[in-house]
Amino acid sequence: MQIKNIIKDRILHGVYPLGMNIPSEPELEAEFSVSKITVRNAIKELAQEGYLEKSSGKGTKVKRNTSASKLSKWKRFTEVLVEEGHHIQKQLLQAKVITNEEGTEPYRLFGERCLLIERIYRLNGKPYIHYTHYLTALLEVVELADLNQESLYGLIEDHDISLEKFRDEFAVAEAPAHVEEILGVPGGTALLQRFRYSYDDRGEVIEYSTGYYNTRMGHYVIHYDA
Repeated sequence: MQIKNIIKDRILHGVYPLGMNIPSEPELEAEFSVSKITVRNAIKELAQEGYLEKSSGKGTKVKRNTSASKLSKWKRFTEVLVEEGHHIQKQLLQAKVITNEEGTEPYRLFGERCLLIERIYRLNGKPYIHYTHYLTALLEVVELADLNQESLYGLIEDHDISLEKFRDEFAVAEAPAHVEEILGVPGGTALLQRFRYSYDDRGEVIEYSTGYYNTRMGHYVIHYDA
């Protein structure tokens, strides 16, 4: 399942482009240090879900690079960018359990303790988005090393937590100094700021995040299918 999710995430982020072959089974076996049957099962499931197509003697080709959302027909922002030919790369900056300060939004949502994850997304190799995620302490057992390769929301659902609803809020704001430095923007630059609340099937907030987008590199896009 983990190998499947990593390959799927690479497809969705353009690492394996639409219409191109993914690495061969022996290459994937060597990269992940797993058996042939593990790789074959992962590829088989992705083919059944419509992401891959196996051709005898021609390798395994990416057939689809968009996910099917159970929440709505909207496409992920990163999927829109990949469809436009961009390459998205994620990098984990830090992950740790923190003590929340009273009066802050993480304290209101999660109490005294929560898991903090800081990441950046690169657009065609350049820092583009900075995210700070705050997650319920129930997720302190997440394998943090996987966050460089696998979807955060995929890891959440791997822990039998079903995300049923998202709420996004937007503002224009200056980022903290260390975020400006990471994104490579001048001090005082106005950036798009996104707040996200992710809810489980009981209406409990599982994840709260803040993101800063350098929209001078590319607009924030929401794509809806009819």
